[in-house]
Amino acid sequence: MASETPLDLSRALAELPGQALTAQCLSYSPYSKFRVGAALLTTDGQVFTGCNVENASYGACICAERTAFVKAVSEGHTSFRALALATDLKDKFGTPCGICRQFMSEFGTDLTVILVKPSGDTRSYPLSDLLPIAFGPDDL
Repeated sequence: MASETPLDLSRALAELPGQALTAQCLSYSPYSKFRVGAALLTTDGQVFTGCNVENASYGACICAERTAFVKAVSEGHTSFRALALATDLKDKFGTPCGICRQFMSEFGTDLTVILVKPSGDTRSYPLSDLLPIAFGPDDL
């Protein structure tokens, strides 16, 4: 039986912004033309990517962050370390929308959120800073 390679966390985190930028290229955004990509790192080192998918019925749109989380959860993962988010904004860092912040908090507010500009510049925040006093499972 082969042993698992331990997670090289610093390498995984360093690669996450590039993976989000790659996922952004798959965005289906014919209405807003605002492309978003996400890369979600699980605690066991797997990465799930997502992009925003728009719909003519705007309420049916799904953000890149939720796409990545849904893919991961549907594969049995519910423990996460970090999420990188890439947008087309050049002059400032794009942040997750309120719905995505709430969605992500379901899995813990200690998640690191890495914001990525098209240039590759990054800025990181704990989710708890982006969604203070979050409503979560412990509130039910």
